[in-house]
Amino acid sequence: MTSTSAATRPSSQLDFGTDFLFGSATAAYQVEGAADEDGRGRSIWDTFSHTPGKVLNGDTGDVAVDHYHRLEADLDLMQRLGLGAYRFSISWPRIQPTGSGPANQAGLDFYSRLVDGLLARDILPVATLYHWDLPQTLEDEGGWPVRATAERFAAYADIVGRALGDRVAVWTTLNEPWCAAYLGYAAGVHAPGRTEPAAALRAVHHLNLAHGLGIEALRGVVSNDPRYSVTHNLHVIRPEGPTGPEAVRRLDALGNRAFTGPMLRGAYPDDLIADTATITDWPFVADDDLAVIHQPIDVLGINYYSTSRVRLWDGAGAKQRADSHPAGGASPWPGTDDIEFLPQPGPYTEMGWNIEPEGLYDLLLSVHDQFPGQQLMITENGAAFADQVTMVDGRPRVQDRDRIDYLQRHLAAVHRAIEDGVDVRGYFVWSLLDNFEWSFGYSKRFGIVRVDYDTLERIEKDSARWYAELARTGVLPG
Repeated sequence: MTSTSAATRPSSQLDFGTDFLFGSATAAYQVEGAADEDGRGRSIWDTFSHTPGKVLNGDTGDVAVDHYHRLEADLDLMQRLGLGAYRFSISWPRIQPTGSGPANQAGLDFYSRLVDGLLARDILPVATLYHWDLPQTLEDEGGWPVRATAERFAAYADIVGRALGDRVAVWTTLNEPWCAAYLGYAAGVHAPGRTEPAAALRAVHHLNLAHGLGIEALRGVVSNDPRYSVTHNLHVIRPEGPTGPEAVRRLDALGNRAFTGPMLRGAYPDDLIADTATITDWPFVADDDLAVIHQPIDVLGINYYSTSRVRLWDGAGAKQRADSHPAGGASPWPGTDDIEFLPQPGPYTEMGWNIEPEGLYDLLLSVHDQFPGQQLMITENGAAFADQVTMVDGRPRVQDRDRIDYLQRHLAAVHRAIEDGVDVRGYFVWSLLDNFEWSFGYSKRFGIVRVDYDTLERIEKDSARWYAELARTGVLPG
């Protein structure tokens, strides 16, 4: 690996304090399995993964890592690791098989057992209402590009809030709406696999609207005093050359401010509207929508993995598209055909993503400067590496030193940001378990716990033991 900069090199004994929350995260379709059991309906990811050529090796989430059936054992695993919190997502089609109508009680019962099991083990439940598994019936009716989907989401939030709203500590409406809108409806490399730039921008707005309506619905029915949140994969984009700053501005508007503008400021950026005028004039934004979207939230979730480097394309030669997303699809950036993404120096993870802890520090400072006083949590950060299982003293062991180094360096960047005044309240490693990595299937392993996909046995990697010690002490070793 390359040497670490002084800004992100861990010093000895970085103390996060007793109130900082160390947790881990998963998503329903990636871990649960039980795709056709107990009344669960079909999601867009069921359809997408069963469509030949969409997912590497034809992998699906039908079984995933069987978390649905192994719940108690996985809860015990979390307790052994000393997690202070567990961030999970709720499968919308497990609650409402067609995305509307009465609740499926078996689905609610599963999540009730999950929440109760967490609380019994002194682990805070952090629930995400939407992590990309839209009921297929709603997609058949138009999906996120239509307003009715946001309205259905509010009804779904009401159902889940009534069932779990006395016990959940943090409610997150959406995970990475950028991915749902642009990878799903513009690039076509995520479900539902559409390549329609105008539809992607409509999806952006209706996801934003779903966030606002979802917060309103939850606040109307919960009976405890939870914190409300949304999670974004805000992009850290570096300029290259004289045209780089303009490329950064446009991508920042499309990828970041298209969501933070309405959610945290109550308005879409003027430059976003101007930049996308050849695609749409945004007629789907109704008069009261922005007031609904602009809900007060307690904490902003940030997912971070890598950075991008960009410039305007001069038209000479092949345009470079090293944008860290699956190859073979259309662009996930509507209206940016003249922007190119340049390869970046390594080291890299198995996803081909550059490792740059400084980018996380820069992102935290940027969000802090834009939204002073906003509490933040790192809701996803982690890395896929080519883990190897070896036998040590007759037992299987995964000595994932690269992952430990990755986590240590990024946590050092978080600590530095806190020292510089950023209000970061917690960190969730992605992921608790190796799992179904969307269009990459089971080829990429992000977990701090290895899963043998043949036997579904869990093996705690060295990174899990390292993270457990961090969660126990709150002190990042040097």
